Parts: sequence; structure tokens; C-alpha cells
Amino acid sequence: MPVPLPSHLPVGPLALDSVVAAGRAIAGSGGSAPDPLRIAAAYRSDRHLLIDGEAPEVWAPLSGFWQTSDGWVRTHGNYPHHAAALHLGLELPDGSTSADVLARLNTMTVSDAVSSISRAGGLCVPVRQQDPAYDEALRQHPIVEVERAGDAAPRALPHGTAARPLEGVRVLDLTRVIAGPVATRTLAFAGADVLRIDPPQRPEFAWQHFDTGHGKRTALLDIASEPERFEGLLAGADVVVLGYRADGLSRLGLSPGQLAARHPHLVIAQLSAWPGGHSPRGFDSLVQAESGIAWLESPDGGETPGALPAQGLDHSAGYLLAAGIVDALRRREGDGGTWVVRTSLRRIAAELLGMPRASEQREVGDPPSDPATQSFEVGGQTITTVAPAVSWPGGPTHFEPPRVWGSDLPVW
Repeated sequence: MPVPLPSHLPVGPLALDSVVAAGRAIAGSGGSAPDPLRIAAAYRSDRHLLIDGEAPEVWAPLSGFWQTSDGWVRTHGNYPHHAAALHLGLELPDGSTSADVLARLNTMTVSDAVSSISRAGGLCVPVRQQDPAYDEALRQHPIVEVERAGDAAPRALPHGTAARPLEGVRVLDLTRVIAGPVATRTLAFAGADVLRIDPPQRPEFAWQHFDTGHGKRTALLDIASEPERFEGLLAGADVVVLGYRADGLSRLGLSPGQLAARHPHLVIAQLSAWPGGHSPRGFDSLVQAESGIAWLESPDGGETPGALPAQGLDHSAGYLLAAGIVDALRRREGDGGTWVVRTSLRRIAAELLGMPRASEQREVGDPPSDPATQSFEVGGQTITTVAPAVSWPGGPTHFEPPRVWGSDLPVW
């Protein structure tokens, strides 16, 4: 049975391959055949999330496609600081409506809109046609790069069980927004002790944490003001997963090279929107727009851009990054060394764009409207989420509950 995520591009096969890769890496060999319906639901998990029986609003009014005087752009304004930067770039007062934004963008070119919003610290990309040569160049590199970055003595993995192969592995999670949290959720599902660290000054949306926070501890720590405390966490970790911009990480001494020099025992995973990690911030929706996916998924034959039926780049990146991390842990156990694991949403997009596709929308059935779910009591609220997609022989079938964001201490 194919994964029911109907689209012009083969996002269903990509989803299946990504989830299978994670399950096989965790199992160490073989793996169970995952349920296609669970995969489809997991890739659309934000659409099935309920908080006290109500579906949260997951898209802000300033996130979307906008027509300019000579084309289309895609913006992302979910977080308040991104929305404020978008207003600043468009020279609009805070509180301006979507109609105000549209009227302003209608007077601007694509180039002017992108440069003005980006200079202000906002998120805006042009909606481009596919560049097959660039995609082919990206596909010359592994979809997940696992590289030895230094020497260190072998370090044995703790003795896990069939249900919890990663029990005892400590993972420091410095990620937000789907891809990184899906990776670390997958590691927690396999038994790892995952500690997510967030800056106190940038609160996370409750719904976003509930969607991907299963089985993790979550703490607040200002790394810049308490570097020694954070160094202690790094010293005790096996894995650190990085999802922030490369320049910000470097300022904090947290680039892969800096971490490898101070803590050669680590497996260091880095996730970025764009290849190389040094380019501007980005999200799945922006990469879909910039890579040509939005035009290939146009709902009306090319008059207006469209989107995949799920944030498939994010989810696939998360499962594949988790697989790469487990692979690196096993290499560290056998060969020693410091290992760096990397992928980007744009590299995942190139993979999707290179897979065989149908000329018309794939007839694979509708995404499940009533998927397998779990419910938890978290901080006095009833949270309903989808069930896990990853499976392996002897593995669990249900997530551990998420915790209240920021409610744990930053200690192992």
C-alpha cells in the first residue's frame, strides 16, 4: 500500500524511504515494515493535533504566498519576531493586516521585496521554477553526510534493549520547528535521554512543542550568559543536535568545528534549511517555494503556486538525520572518533525533485482523516497527537508523553 500523500511529486515514496531508514538504523539490521497510514498521519501531524479537543491555529496570517508586481514571494511570519521584522522590511506598522501587506507587496518587485524583508531580519524568498542542474549538483552529495571530524577513543554504547536500543544515550537538543524536533523525538522514542534546551527570551508555541516533544525533557538556559553550565551538559552528552543558524552557533562557540575541538567524544548533528549552513534562515515552506516545488504543486496549472500535502522536507530531514546520528554512534563505538552528521531541507528537496514522478497528481488515496492517535494529560491539558510512524522488531508502538515546555532543569 502506498503512503497516501497525493501530490504531483512523489512525497509519499520519500516519506516511506525516510521512515524505513530511521527504523533500520535504530534496529541495527533489518527493520519492520511501517504502516503507510501512520506515516501519512505523522507527516501531517500538526493537522491532527488537538489541545483540549480543539485544533490549534498553526499558520500565522503573515505566512504564505504573495503576488508582487512581477511575480510571487513566500513569507514566514509565525514567530512574533519574524512578523515584526516583516512589517519593518515593508515599512508597515505593527498590527498591519494581511490586506495591508498584500497592497504593499503588489507595488514591489520580487527582488525588492526579498531584499527589503531580508535586510530587516524577516523571512521572504522568491517563488522560483525548478533548476534541474542545481538539483543534480546537490544530489552528487549524500542526502545525509556522516563524516569523521577528529580523533577520539571508541566509546561503547550503553546496553539497550530491543524496545529501547538507545537507552542511556544522552542527546542535547538545540533545535526548533519540526525537522530537528522530529529527529530528536525519534531518538527519544528509541530510548535516548533527550534534553531540549531553549533560550528563555524566545518562548516556543505550546502546540509546536506538543506536536514533536514526546519523550523529551525540556529546560530553559541562556547559553551566552551561562557558558560553563552549558559546557557541563556538553561534557556529559553523547550527541548534540544543532538547528540554529551557523553564524549564531559560531558566536556561541557551538559550530561543529568548535565543538569537536573541545569535546571530541561527541556526535555532532547539524540541520540547516540551505546547503552549507551559512545562508539565511529558512523553513520547509520557504524551501518548497525557492526550489521549484511550489510551481510543480500548483493547484491550477501554474497560475498560482501551491504546496506539498505535508511539510515533507521537514519530516524527511528529521527521520534521515536520526538515522545518520545512530549510524555515527555505531561508528564511534567501533572506530572511535568525532563524527559530524549533516543534512539540509534544500538537499532533501533535491532528492524529492530527482525521484520518478507522475505527470498527473498521484492517485494514492486521501490522507487519513481518522488516524491512530494518543492522548496525554500535560500541564492540566489533554493533548491528542498522532501515533509513531517508525517501527522496528520488538520496538514500542506508542510515544511517551511530551512535558510542559521549559519545565525541567538543565541537568543530566
